[in-house]
Amino acid sequence: MVRRILIVDDSQRFRQLAAELLATHGFEVFEDVEDGEQALAAVVGECPDGILLDINLRGLDGFTVARSLAAACPGAKIVLASAAFDYVPADILKTSAVAAFVPKDELALTDLGALFAA
Repeated sequence: MVRRILIVDDSQRFRQLAAELLATHGFEVFEDVEDGEQALAAVVGECPDGILLDINLRGLDGFTVARSLAAACPGAKIVLASAAFDYVPADILKTSAVAAFVPKDELALTDLGALFAA
């Protein structure tokens, strides 16, 4: 089954690289957007299976966006990514409705199937 992933990142280059990486692992890009407001607009009426979400966004930060996306799409698995952080404490992940965190420089080394598993 193809799983559809929403990519939310203010870097167009990262969104392109993430889309290519996801495609090589059998995923389909639901949509790619550059900020939280666009992410929330993208899920009106239809939800992706997963969301790859940058922490450092213009406007709303990734933690805030994650809580809103989780409320709008409770079945979507949300994975935070960041180039600025090496880890995010588990208690912060739980309060942000996030399933996992991966540093951006480790995304290519990560088992994306397991990361976005239902």
